[in-house]
Formats: sequence, structure tokens, C-alpha cells
Amino acid sequence: MNWSISFEPLISWPLLALALVPLALLALVGLWFRQRGSVFRFIALLALAAALFNPVFLNEEREPLKSVVALIVDRSQSQDIGDRTKQTDEALAGLQQRLGRFKQFDVRVVEAGKSEAAEERTETRLFGALEGAFRDVPPSRIGGAIMVTDGEVHDAPRGAPDFNAPLHALITGNDHEKDRRIRFENAPRFGLVGKPLDMTYRVISTENETGPVDVRVSVNGEQVAVEHATVGQAMPLQVTIPGAGRNIVELAIDREPGELTDTNNRAIALIDGIRENLRVLLVSGEPHAGERTWRNLLKSDASVDLVHFTILRPPEKQDGTPINELSLIAFPTRELFVEKIKDFDLIIFDRYQHRDVLPILYYDYISEYVEKGGALLIAAGPEYAGESSIARTPLMAALPAMPTGEVVDKAFYPRLTDLGQRHPVTRGLDGSASEPPHWSRWFRTIGVQNPEGEVVMKGADNRPLLLLDRKGEGRVGMLLSDQGWLWARGFEGGGPHVQLYRRIAHWLMKEPELEEERLTADGRGMVLEIRRQTMADDPGPAQIITPSGKTLTVKLEKSEPGVFLGSVETSEIGLYQVANGDLTALAHVGPVNAPEFADVISTENRLKAPAEATGGSVRRLAPSTALGSDVTLPSIVPVRSAGAASGSDWIGLRTTDDSVLKAVSRVPLFGGFLGLGLLLLAMGSMWYREGR
Repeated sequence: MNWSISFEPLISWPLLALALVPLALLALVGLWFRQRGSVFRFIALLALAAALFNPVFLNEEREPLKSVVALIVDRSQSQDIGDRTKQTDEALAGLQQRLGRFKQFDVRVVEAGKSEAAEERTETRLFGALEGAFRDVPPSRIGGAIMVTDGEVHDAPRGAPDFNAPLHALITGNDHEKDRRIRFENAPRFGLVGKPLDMTYRVISTENETGPVDVRVSVNGEQVAVEHATVGQAMPLQVTIPGAGRNIVELAIDREPGELTDTNNRAIALIDGIRENLRVLLVSGEPHAGERTWRNLLKSDASVDLVHFTILRPPEKQDGTPINELSLIAFPTRELFVEKIKDFDLIIFDRYQHRDVLPILYYDYISEYVEKGGALLIAAGPEYAGESSIARTPLMAALPAMPTGEVVDKAFYPRLTDLGQRHPVTRGLDGSASEPPHWSRWFRTIGVQNPEGEVVMKGADNRPLLLLDRKGEGRVGMLLSDQGWLWARGFEGGGPHVQLYRRIAHWLMKEPELEEERLTADGRGMVLEIRRQTMADDPGPAQIITPSGKTLTVKLEKSEPGVFLGSVETSEIGLYQVANGDLTALAHVGPVNAPEFADVISTENRLKAPAEATGGSVRRLAPSTALGSDVTLPSIVPVRSAGAASGSDWIGLRTTDDSVLKAVSRVPLFGGFLGLGLLLLAMGSMWYREGR
């Protein structure tokens, strides 16, 4: 019960003052001069004033509110190490039982570290969870917080948190844990393909040990070296980036006896391989309308260094023109095709025919160049079907098709074959989905017989138009028309000449993204995404090996012709191995070298400052004196706001004085017959005294 008095005047305060002030002055004057009956007049005035002021006794019925206590449970991946999960479960059950005995506490249990967000899986953010638990609670009702964690909290403040209540931390794990880990000190994000890349790393031990340790170095899943490192010292490392695109460099050390975990015995660096400028040799047999199409395309590609020669006047032409007026530069055949042929990533013969410009022996060199890994593109015109065709030279060994001698001058729409719809070079070309294709016609096709390799585009009368073939370690492409310039000039709306020509050139130069059979995997947050390029109708499921060694099977669904996709949600951070058929791929899910595993030793240090700033405490659940992993919970004691909040074997939580008003009872002092009687008694006494 809470009694209080309130005044509810019968008239407004100004009118009360206007009526009572003069009467009060008269009564006081009478008292001052000791006039007869002045005391009774003053008492009657007080009774009248009390009646007009109308005093009321109020009785408030209130219900006390509970203090809100947050019980934050760390469920991050580092809590899965050793007996920490068991200790956490036992502590949670024990705390809930003890807190349940106190009716003045409203307990809110929050499990942190299981969020779908990748950043919350890779870092232990308990104070963010604590802020969420108290978001709708007034500061006066916060009773305190208890955290059950291994102490590796990555968002702990340096001082007191944003609430005035005790914070207590109960640490899982043991105080004699041992661990050793490896990390990159310097790992560039980019590196040149085929060039050595300098990196540094360090092996760290919790026991400050020194001495040698073997470090296995793997690139894209293949072990390339074993380094001998010294524990505690920064060690240099040099690796060669094998290919363009994403490359994974992994360092690994063996697990020591008694070591807490081997999760952090690996370190990952993701390095994007960048090719040096590709060198392309373009040889045009004669000036023609399509010559500048190839030149402009290759010159516009910043990753290509182009060397272009055009045969302006064949040697057999004799018209008496002085030599110094015929040529700007001599064609350096020996330098290009003998001495420096290996420096080129691609050789293009654009409407080239055999003349005395290039000795017959040099065609053998070009064939050998292709067999050993080079790339050759034949952009054929009518010359390819004639008597001077390069197909009648030793280069024929590298060509995917021989000419029939027929030149078909007939309008047609270039179309994709069934293989072409799946091949990365021609798949999804702009305008190819409609019938006829949404691009202009061409008017010439060079006839060939017994084509080898893959026919990805067809021309007039379904004749081969674009051939792609492999010869030894190299690749050869053949475009059997010289009409591609019509697309570049915008004839009948043009066509995707840039897209097509660039894909052809980069496929010949072995661009990984244009491989027909390719398996890639990548981590998007905590989702592993798999992409399979194939010329087959169904590649089958993909097999996955997780960082912990578990095996998963993921079905690959067709996304578009030649492309199959699959994905799986994961809960582990680390390196995943993906296999499909003969192909394998690696992918890292989650942030590289996540802080969650950078240091897994349980500690009291990170939470000590914020806990002590609030009057709380930090203690271990399983101290050295405990048997095995048995937990020892402190007693819980409700305390007032000004009292101590922790002791050697107890922790305190504050109670609140806040309450909720349920009902109010009113008792007027001068209401009803009682008030009337008192007023009449006072007035009557005054009248009686005045009458004597």
C-alpha cells in the first residue's frame, strides 16, 4: 500500500486566492490585535479553506517489475573444440535452474554465433547479441548479464559496456590448453601468371617454443614444396602462380601431441593470377574490307600486344616501281617465324595465301609451334580454296579441314550448331536465340571436307563455318568466311563480331573461362556454389569433401546449354574439395583465415576489463582443481544497486525498484457528512463566540 495526499480544489486557484486571501488577512489582523473571537474566526477560516481545497488521500496499488537478466551463450565454432560444448550445456542448464528460483528476475537466453551471416560465423560477437537483448529494456530495469563463452570475443569493448549493471563471464575450456597455428604475414592479392610471387608467413605456438617445423605448401590443391620454418619467426616463401583467375595457396603443418585443435594448422591465401600481355601476330595476305576488323578488335584489347603485317604487294608482281617506294618495312620472316615464334601466344593468318614471302620450311615451324602448345587461327577467304592455299603447304598437318576448292557465294545467316549452343566460345551469343538469328547475313562460305574438331557454327547449306580443334598441346581455329566485317559495319543491323572474335582468340590462347570442360566452385557467404561447363548432356552429381572430412553429394541442375549449377549451405569455414568426373576444384567458404580460428585458446583477458568496469567478474567454469571437465557454477545473489556485485564464490544481479500502477483508491477528507459537520462545527463555534 502506498498512501499519499492530493488536493482537488472545488474552484480554480485564482478564485480561491481572491476569496481566501482577504479573509486570511482579516483573521491575522484580529489575532495580532488580540480581538475577541479572533481564534475562532481563524479556525473557521481554516475549515472553509480545507473544504474548498478538498484534500484527498490516495492509496496506490502497485505491482513490482522484474529485473531483466541476459544469459548470453556462445555457440560459435570455437566452442566445438574439446569439452567446451559439454561445459556450455551444463552451465546453461545450471544457470537457468538457479535463476528460476528468483521471481524478481526476467531471464532472456540468447545463443550467439549461429547466425546465417558469414561475418557473425567468423567472429564471436557477444556484445552485439547483448545489445539486442536489452534493446527494449529501460536502464533502470537491467539486472545484469552472464556470458558463457571461451573468452575469444571479438567485439568486446575496452571499458564498460553501455549499461549500468554487472557483467559476469563464465569461461569454458581449461587454463592449461596448448595450441600451435600458422598464418600469412604478407600475402599479395594479385600475381603474374608463371612468375614467382614473394610471400611471408609465421608459425606461432602458445608455449613460446622455438625450433624447426615442416610446412607443406600447396597451390590449388597440389603440393608444390615442403618448407623448413622456425617457430615464432617470419619466414619467406616464393610460389609460382600457375594460371589466370582465382588461385589458392595453402600452408599446412602437422598436429602436435596434446594440441587443442588442428583447425588453425592451415593458412589460406587467395591470389588472383594476372597474365602478362598476350602477344598476337596478325598476318594479312592482302588489304581487304575485313582486315581492319581484326586489327581494331585486337588493338582495343588492353591485354593484347599486337604485331600486324599486311602483304601490300606480292614479290611476283613486277611493274618497275622503285623498291624504296614499295615497302615501309621489310617483312622479318626469320625473326618472327624462327627466332621469336615461341614468344607469340597466337598467330592469325587473315586471307593469307602461299607466296614466296614465307619460305616453305617455315610452315613446318608453325606446325611444330602448334603441336608444342601454340595457337593458330585461319581467317579463310577465297584464297584458301585456290591453288596457292596454305593447305597445300606443310601447314596442312595443323589444319582442321582441307578445302574442296569450292567457294559458295550465297546469302545465309550464320547459325550455331548443337555443339555451338553448348560451347563456351559461341554459347549465348547476342542474337542467337531467335530464328533467324538477330544479326545480319553473310554472303560467302569456303567449302571444306572431313572437318576435324568441333563445328560450332554453320553457314550456307549447313556447311561448316567455324571449326575449333586441338592439335597436340596447341589449338587451331578456322573461320571459313571473310564476311565478318559486315557485322562490324552494321550491315542489316550488324552482329556480335566483337564478342565472337574475342572469344575465339581467347579460347585459342587457353583462357580458363572458355574451356569446354571446366569445374569451378566459390563461396558466397556460407553457401558453396558449384559451376560445371561441359559438352555432355548430364555431368552427374558433384562430390564434396568438407574441411572436417565429411562427404557430401550435390546434384547439378542445368542452367543453360552446357552449364550446370549446384549449391549447398554449409556450416563450416574452410577449404572444400569438389569433384565431378575427372575434374576437381577447391573453394574456400567464409573469410580467409577467420578470426574465429586465429586464436582458439580460451582466455579470461578479453572480458576482464568490461566485467570489472561494471562490478562484475570473470571466472572459469572448469578450474584446474576441478575433476575432468566438471563445471563449477557460482551462487547467484540478488543485490541492490549500491552493493557489491561479486565475491569469491558468488555473482550478484541487481534488482529494480520499478513497478506498475494497478489501481488507485480515493478518500476525500472533507467530503460527505463528515466534512459538512466539521465545517458547521467551526462556523457555529465562531458564531457562538461572537454572540457572547
